[in-house]
Amino acid sequence: MTLQSTGSVGSQASTPDRDPRPVTFRIARFTPRPQSERPARTNPFAKSNPFATAGSRRARGRRWTQEYTIRIAPQRTVLDALLQIKREVDPTLNFRYSCGHGMCGSDAVLINGRPDLLCTATIADCLSVSKTIPNAYTSPGIATGNSQDQQPPAFRRTGTATPKRAISPSPSHSDSVSDSTATDFSATNPTEIATVTAATSHTDTPHPTETSSYAESSAVEIRPLPGFTPLRDLIVDTDAMFEQIRRFKPYLLHDDSSADSSQAGQAKAASAEPASEYRQTPEELARYELLSTCIACGLCQGACPIYAGGEAFAGPAAMIAAARFINDSRDSHRQERLEAIDQVDGIQACQSIRACTRPCPRGIDVGEEMWKLVEAVKE
Repeated sequence: MTLQSTGSVGSQASTPDRDPRPVTFRIARFTPRPQSERPARTNPFAKSNPFATAGSRRARGRRWTQEYTIRIAPQRTVLDALLQIKREVDPTLNFRYSCGHGMCGSDAVLINGRPDLLCTATIADCLSVSKTIPNAYTSPGIATGNSQDQQPPAFRRTGTATPKRAISPSPSHSDSVSDSTATDFSATNPTEIATVTAATSHTDTPHPTETSSYAESSAVEIRPLPGFTPLRDLIVDTDAMFEQIRRFKPYLLHDDSSADSSQAGQAKAASAEPASEYRQTPEELARYELLSTCIACGLCQGACPIYAGGEAFAGPAAMIAAARFINDSRDSHRQERLEAIDQVDGIQACQSIRACTRPCPRGIDVGEEMWKLVEAVKE
């Protein structure tokens, strides 16, 4: 099956970049260890940790980085590349996707050190980032001579002083850095469809230094989203994130909701003025309208150094879900919602680093909304 390009026919004929070219994908692979038949030992005196459901975010199993070299047009998405690899090269590669149009948010991963969606990130954008700004996620004060500092971490550094472990990649895949070098595409056979190179993982092996040559800048590195427990390859467990979202009751609460439900049926037809109608001004609608477009993809969670670092934090996605109803004028439980998020693992855990703002695919300024919640709680 051949996937067609979305561009026009005239632009395809006039643009040489639309021709397929060899591109290397370095993908973090993970195979979980089979669970033992012996029941796990539990400590009856240990306090229950609500974040322990994430499997301590350090799943045990075999980790390695595998390289795939395929011929694909740069205007195609990374999801198209992974589908081509799975169909033509390696059917054992595992990743998650659903709609393929950036609406479901199920294909969130880490691409070249940045949280992004597979279906919206194009190969051309990924290659241009690695070629023009190879050290985009390191602070200006770091020396560029060390190859370990040139490896783009999962989070951008800001002026706020944060612990070093908070801006490093997630421990769940810190040992899956490949020790292989870039492929020389000048010697690649044009008729060769795909080349697979399995690399052995080493914890202390630095990432290859990126230069301006075409061969070294044409590699796209894909890893699972930080802060989530990997299940297999690029698939992560998102149950903990949705549990935290449900914790803050992501639905409308109103005082007469019980009265509406009790009068359903014949009373609804006899009522002259329906009690379920809530009028809003355009200003009141604008307060929460953008927040209602959140697709719970988890990109803000993976970009947050607090959540991805393993700290007790409900996460930006849960805070945005709570803010959507806190800002809704139809909801009559604003005070209760503010008290619910004003917890040690709630809004108090936010350090206003604002790394969660950049990767939002719906255009939500997550960092600004988090700051508004902080101010609302203080009031």
